[in-house]
Amino acid sequence: MSLKDLIKAIAASLVDDADSVSVKEIEGEQVSVIELKVAKSDLGKVIGKKGRTAGAMRTILSAAATKLGKRAVLEIIE
Repeated sequence: MSLKDLIKAIAASLVDDADSVSVKEIEGEQVSVIELKVAKSDLGKVIGKKGRTAGAMRTILSAAATKLGKRAVLEIIE
């Protein structure tokens, strides 16, 4: 499972409109940037109270990326 697929699976399980979840991976030399887009109505569910859900997703992404010998950053696009 790629990092992109991992974030898509997590986000799809959190939101009401799973079809609107889109994930794009931009690979740089040092860091991969994972861009997550969800429906406006689901933005709060992905970010969570005080950003806890987004923080947890970033932690999981970081751990998975480290296992692959990479660095990855999650950006949630409005």
